[in-house]
Amino acid sequence: MWQNVVSVWQGMQSNLGWTEALIALGFSVVFSLIVYFMYQLFYGSRHIGAGVQRMFLLGGPAITVLFLGIQTSIPLSLGLLGALSFVRFRTPVKDPAEIGFLLVLIACSIGASSGNFMLIMLLLVAVFVILLVKWFLRDRAAVGARGSLMLSVDQAEFDKLEQGIKEFLAGRLKGLSLESMSVVDGRVNLQYQYRQQAAFDWTGFASDLNRSTAPTTVEIFVG
Repeated sequence: MWQNVVSVWQGMQSNLGWTEALIALGFSVVFSLIVYFMYQLFYGSRHIGAGVQRMFLLGGPAITVLFLGIQTSIPLSLGLLGALSFVRFRTPVKDPAEIGFLLVLIACSIGASSGNFMLIMLLLVAVFVILLVKWFLRDRAAVGARGSLMLSVDQAEFDKLEQGIKEFLAGRLKGLSLESMSVVDGRVNLQYQYRQQAAFDWTGFASDLNRSTAPTTVEIFVG
C-alpha cells in the first residue's frame, strides 16, 4: 500500500525545478505587463477592438504554464490540442491590431517557458520601435489613402444646388471622384472618393457647405 502511494507521488513530480519554474513564470508576468502597457500606450486611447488586453496579465502566465507542463510530455501536448478544440470565443476580434498583440503575447509566453529570454527582449524592443515609428508617421501615412464621403440632399432642391456643391467639393477635396448616385425616399445620395489629408477640418467643412446651400441642409457622412 505504502509503495503504491510513493509510486503515485513520484508520478506526480515534475521534471522542472522550483527555481526554473519560478524564473519562467516571473519573466512571463514581466513580458505580459510590457505587452499590456504597449497596447495601452499605442491603442488604448482609441477605444478599438473587443478589449482583449484585459486578458494579457492572465493569459501570458497561463500560456507559459501550459507549455512548461507539456514540453516534456507528448501525450499531454496531444491532450491539450484536443481540449483547446472545444474552446469557442464568443467575442470576435474586431481590429487587426489585437491579433498582432495576441501573437506577441503568445511568443513571449512560449519564450519564457523555453528560456529564450534574450530573444523575447529583442522582440519587444523591435515591436516598440515599429509602433513608435508608425505613431510618428501616422499623419504622413494617411496622405495617400482614400476616404469615402456621402452627401444626402433633398431631391426637390438638388437641381439648383448640384453645380454649387460640385464646385465646393472640388475646391476643398483632392482627388475627388463620384462613385455612385441614388435617389431614396425623396433624397439624392451622392457617394464620393477623395484623397485623405492630414488634420482636415471636417467641422469647418460641414459648416461652410451648409452655409453655401442655405436654407437647404446637406447631410454629410464621412468614412
